[in-house]
Amino acid sequence: MENMLKKALYTGVGLVTVASDKVQETVKNLVDNGKLSEEEGKKVVNDFMTDLDSKKNEFESRINNIVNKIVNTVDLPSRSDFSTLKNRIKELEAQLETSETTTSVKKVVKKAVAKKTTPAKKSAVKVKEAVAEKLAVAEEVVTEKLAVAEEVVAEKIAPVRKVMKKVTKK
Repeated sequence: MENMLKKALYTGVGLVTVASDKVQETVKNLVDNGKLSEEEGKKVVNDFMTDLDSKKNEFESRINNIVNKIVNTVDLPSRSDFSTLKNRIKELEAQLETSETTTSVKKVVKKAVAKKTTPAKKSAVKVKEAVAEKLAVAEEVVTEKLAVAEEVVAEKIAPVRKVMKKVTKK
């Protein structure tokens, strides 16, 4: 559409230029041949140029009306509408960026709160588990040693008990 308008304008300018050149050439020939006086020739060219200027203004006015009708029919935004929309998009992008950052931070905080674990807590849990494991092993070892000690004590006490039985019988 824009291309078509440009072509029409360029064609119109080209035609006006050619027509103006032809009128001036024709008037010059008429003056040279003595059919017109130089003053009459200047007057004809000036009248033609004045008429041409008024027609040019009329043509521009028609083109502007046509373009305005097309713009209104197609419902294109005006420059101010476009500028307003552009600014609004920038504002929304800034809000979105802030929102995304806030959302990311909130997600990280939510995950941390949900897990309720921090690196220090994780280390403490690992230490606690290791201590519990060592205590379990130690308890087994102590239990075994105690059993062995009870056997040893029982073996050592057996002769003493025999002697005490004998002593108490007497």
